[in-house]
Amino acid sequence: MLKKRDLHDSKALFELMSHPEVFPYVRHKATTSDEFYFLTKQTIEAEELGESISRTILDEWGQPIGTINLFNIQENKGFLATWIGQPYFGKGYNQLAKDLFFEELFFQLEIEAIFLKIRRTNVRSLKAALKIPYANKANNLYPEVLSWINREQPVYDLFVITKEQYLFHYYGEQEQSGGILEA
Repeated sequence: MLKKRDLHDSKALFELMSHPEVFPYVRHKATTSDEFYFLTKQTIEAEELGESISRTILDEWGQPIGTINLFNIQENKGFLATWIGQPYFGKGYNQLAKDLFFEELFFQLEIEAIFLKIRRTNVRSLKAALKIPYANKANNLYPEVLSWINREQPVYDLFVITKEQYLFHYYGEQEQSGGILEA
């Protein structure tokens, strides 16, 4: 479902990113396939330097359908950016990708918190964030981060997922499904 970014996926991802329902909400915009290829190369290099973590989201047939990224990583905290191609909207890929990515970030890597910076006009993303049971609206919890993301104009709401919140939810789900055995 997720794999490390690969330059071979650039053409397919560029076509999906170019859709008018996707393009306005993509963090790193590219207007040509070559530009997207270059941005993908930079993304791969940034991960090698520990500045970001980026994965390609795949459908059940292994085809690229979007990306999920943690960027601006500082002090084991970073910002989440996700996009899914328009043909895949509403099919559950976004939540599945987030679940897999969060497991990797919190269980395998040293990430302590994930920030979600969501445009107040992006109704689809705001609704999705409010559905995440382990995410908290963080405008009042992290006022310095909120000020930083809105330094040009107040257009974003801030949400946070902490490792503690995620693990509490994760193990609660495991217990409910019978996945955790008691000693």
